[in-house]
Amino acid sequence: MSGPSGRIEHCFAKLKAEGRAGLVTFVTAGDPDADTSLAIVKGLPAAGADIVELGMPFTDPMADGPAIQASNLRALRHGASLRKTLALARAFRAGDNDTPMVLMGYFNPIHRYGVDAFLGDAQASGVDGLIVVDTPPEEDDALCLPAREAGLHFIRLATPTTDERRLPAVLRNASGFIYYVSIAGITGAAAPDIAAVAAAVARIKRHSALPVVAGFGIRTPAQAAAIAGAADGAVVGSTLVDAVLAAQEAGQDPVAAVLDVVAKLGAGVRTARRAPAINKD
Repeated sequence: MSGPSGRIEHCFAKLKAEGRAGLVTFVTAGDPDADTSLAIVKGLPAAGADIVELGMPFTDPMADGPAIQASNLRALRHGASLRKTLALARAFRAGDNDTPMVLMGYFNPIHRYGVDAFLGDAQASGVDGLIVVDTPPEEDDALCLPAREAGLHFIRLATPTTDERRLPAVLRNASGFIYYVSIAGITGAAAPDIAAVAAAVARIKRHSALPVVAGFGIRTPAQAAAIAGAADGAVVGSTLVDAVLAAQEAGQDPVAAVLDVVAKLGAGVRTARRAPAINKD
């Protein structure tokens, strides 16, 4: 099978050349409905997103807080499925061959779809990588290694509780970038401690040459800018899915609401001062 597209590597090389971190935006596929979701996703790069992270709707997203849980349920009520998520990715890729797209979610829907069929369809849809939060390194044969063989990056999560003994296992088969979970808990639950994030990113970089992005708890342009000063990218999700719901409840356009938030977050990230680079030992 073909190897990774190179979009993720090119994105981080471009960010490095520009001397800045990236903005990674998470939205749930199919939220609030298929057409609106596609319009949001198509608009993300022009609004300021450097990488698009697309949530695969699932009934039990255990790592996610109330906002993203609710977005999963909204999407599922309007007929979202893994097959439709891949169709959304394919529609996005038809108009954008540059912006990396990563699917994030849980193993159960992939297992039901069929791992080999899913990986083939994801690669054909223009997906660049996967973040599957409930597949530990001890089970890399189930999805991580087949994904890499299929030409997809497999992005690992490191957390505040990932100690020095655990970190090598987490990093061993990771590719694309490392996603540092900046708080202990679910998405959107608390604000990150920037000094702690910076220390954790530096520790990870001593073990890996991969870029490190940080997410969970980032809701404001100032927080995004602070994270962007400590990591190679800031991931924002809960505040975007909150914008979808708030716009709907106010009778406003969810597309415009989300893209306005992204533009403000992107402006914050782009003005952030980067910390000095940490060389791998």
